[in-house]
Amino acid sequence: MRILFIGGTGTISMAITRLLAQQGHELYLLNRGSRNADLPENVRTIIADISYEQETAEKLAGMDFDCVGEFIGFVPQQLERDFRLFGGRTKQFIYISSASAYQKPPTSYIITEETPLENPYWEYSRNKKACEEYLMERFREDGFPVTIVRPSHTYDERSVPLGVHGRNGSWQVVKRIMEGKPVIIHGDGSSLWTITHNSDFAKAYVGLIGDPRAIGEAFHITSDESVSWNEIYHAIADALGVELKPYYVSSQTLADMSDYDFVGSLIGDKANSVHFDNSKVRAIVPDFKAEITAKEGIRRTVENILAHPEYQHPDEEFDSWCDRVIAALEKAKKDFH
Repeated sequence: MRILFIGGTGTISMAITRLLAQQGHELYLLNRGSRNADLPENVRTIIADISYEQETAEKLAGMDFDCVGEFIGFVPQQLERDFRLFGGRTKQFIYISSASAYQKPPTSYIITEETPLENPYWEYSRNKKACEEYLMERFREDGFPVTIVRPSHTYDERSVPLGVHGRNGSWQVVKRIMEGKPVIIHGDGSSLWTITHNSDFAKAYVGLIGDPRAIGEAFHITSDESVSWNEIYHAIADALGVELKPYYVSSQTLADMSDYDFVGSLIGDKANSVHFDNSKVRAIVPDFKAEITAKEGIRRTVENILAHPEYQHPDEEFDSWCDRVIAALEKAKKDFH
């Protein structure tokens, strides 16, 4: 098949790019070229900033596709542009939305595609919902061949999955664990969460490409495994061969602090216990099974990050913030007693 990805080198999309290249498809990536160094040799690139619509249209002139995958669309205006660019020239348009758009707080911890999209806590999630609504309107009114895919917490070998971290990602938390410092975990660490390795996600995504039953439908793709945040953080410490020193802070307390925006990422997402029912995607891709457990995926990721200093992004600001928060809460405890 001839496939175009808008993006194609991010956490979610890189594994899909690699799998499609391995299968021998004619794959094009349309991006700015900043992360294309590790691409398979048979992947073609179109260097363009899609926000410059006219320039992009000129570079795509005369090209039609079996599938276009959109990985970097966050607001409806970007999808309106995509419709202008690809309406009538692709047999399928797969949009990456987000499972964070599902109802918060959930009325049931079991999440299906019928769970309402209603998240008052996170603008990111509300924008994703608005993007979905626009695309489904184009499907109904114009026959635009849309498939919507909702990932939850998908990770790769470049960053460990966490609940609380700073602007530079996961490395500073890994470093705190290595150094024996206390590590902030939201709540008491017992809420259940689902993390999915991007190589597992890729198998289901690729299975949806070219299947007419996927047109006009939405699917989430996740692991079937639910683990507690305590298990996630202990898996990181185990992979490092050190003891975890957890410091528990309620999600609401973290959300009330103005230094980092934890309202959306915690109250609107990670603080809620969820379990995803993947039966809908399996109806289309019956052999889909997430095979990398949370513990194994974390071990691989930690080992890879330790072996590649380019993935180790220090965050002294976040490190200092953790120390200040912990000191202030400890002082409050003493004052209370």
